[in-house]
Amino acid sequence: MANPEDPTDSSFSFSEFPEDIQLCILSFLSPSEVANFACTSKRFVSLFRNDAKLWFAMCQRRWGSKTQIKKWGGGNVTYKHLYRTLTEWENLIGFWRLCSRPDFSGQCPRLIIFEWGPSFLSGSRVCPSKNSTYHVTKAPFLWMGISPDGQIVNFLDLEGQTEIPYGNFDSWLEFVCLDQNLVPVNVNFMGNDHFIVEENSTFWHRSKNKDGFRRSSSSTNLIEDSEEVIVVGAESGTPGSLPDRLVSEMYTHFANRTSPVGDRASRRQRKKEKERQERRKWEPEHFLKVVDCLPTADKPLQGLWKGISGDMNLDFYLVKYDEIGGIICQRVGDLSSSYAPPVFWTSEPMFMESPFSLEEEHIYDDRIHLKPLAAEDRVHSQHAVTGIEMVSHILHINSSYNLTVPGLVGSTGLQRGEGRIWQYRNGTFGFGFLQDHFIIDLNHISHDGFLLDSMNLL
Repeated sequence: MANPEDPTDSSFSFSEFPEDIQLCILSFLSPSEVANFACTSKRFVSLFRNDAKLWFAMCQRRWGSKTQIKKWGGGNVTYKHLYRTLTEWENLIGFWRLCSRPDFSGQCPRLIIFEWGPSFLSGSRVCPSKNSTYHVTKAPFLWMGISPDGQIVNFLDLEGQTEIPYGNFDSWLEFVCLDQNLVPVNVNFMGNDHFIVEENSTFWHRSKNKDGFRRSSSSTNLIEDSEEVIVVGAESGTPGSLPDRLVSEMYTHFANRTSPVGDRASRRQRKKEKERQERRKWEPEHFLKVVDCLPTADKPLQGLWKGISGDMNLDFYLVKYDEIGGIICQRVGDLSSSYAPPVFWTSEPMFMESPFSLEEEHIYDDRIHLKPLAAEDRVHSQHAVTGIEMVSHILHINSSYNLTVPGLVGSTGLQRGEGRIWQYRNGTFGFGFLQDHFIIDLNHISHDGFLLDSMNLL
């Protein structure tokens, strides 16, 4: 507080600051902190309740550089509701992987990436290219937004062919509701690192008849169970109009409850439910967040990587440090399998630094580097292979594990034996086993949240 008796004291109380400065300061607080602060003054209570000022400032400061705050819900939803929704969805940004049984039809992606859109969140399938290059393909998988009335709307893109919406998401909804390849789903969170995608059988959407709505529901409400199109603006009393149908359905409903054959309604309901289950387009799938998808100073090999494998196809690799200090590498496509052995594993990550012995130089120089066949992709080989001088550290691999692989009689699992990990000076690395005579060089999948060498399938 300013001291009125001291003319040199030029301090101000918070209430004396201009409102725009107050909003800027308060936008750095959490909702609970702002609520506690609002209890100190009636004026601050009114400011706390001002959605267009305070809650907009909080949304704009936190996500304004990533998405267009005013476009969410067509600009009709409250910013307080938007703040709560985006706080829950913010954790989705980044990579997620399928953790349930893989869909061998190729419908369910094994790796997806969530990104901010102008007024929505988009989840995209990320798959290795099939042309022996470093390119990765990117196709729509999941759209998440808010309708103008504040409802959460999520659509699953079965074909990955829906065009990315430009502009307001609510106007895009009118288009996607007519697309038979889009399935309304629920995204249910199981903590911060696990979510489930389930078909939303109760979602109602606009039918191909622009004058009506269609609802498909599993509830016992008679109106909601109707498969007919409700014509908006129909004259009361006409045959088949809404009032007549309501009276007829109410009479049938109460008659069945009191008549000896009242179980017919329940049998019809069970039949409808069975037919509805047969029409399901999507089975529930579980996804886990790839928490440590980037390397750090103390974990230089950690993260998601891509590289040309021994069959000359591009593979995605996930490298993790376990609780005992070991390093394990697995293919992303193998993570859904309970019996797939790791690509390599070592329990004692002891790096050797340059200068290296003549034996280590020979081991490195005697091997060929697997790289894309296409000449245009040679520029993407971030470490020009010019010899051992490109290597900063070497790690011995002594993978030795006995795994029983189902379906292989007499097999004790894969034993690759001794190998090396060569860490390059540019931050990438390669690995190989002494019996293979080649090196699989790994490169980054993304940089600063953006996919590298990305190709859209649209």
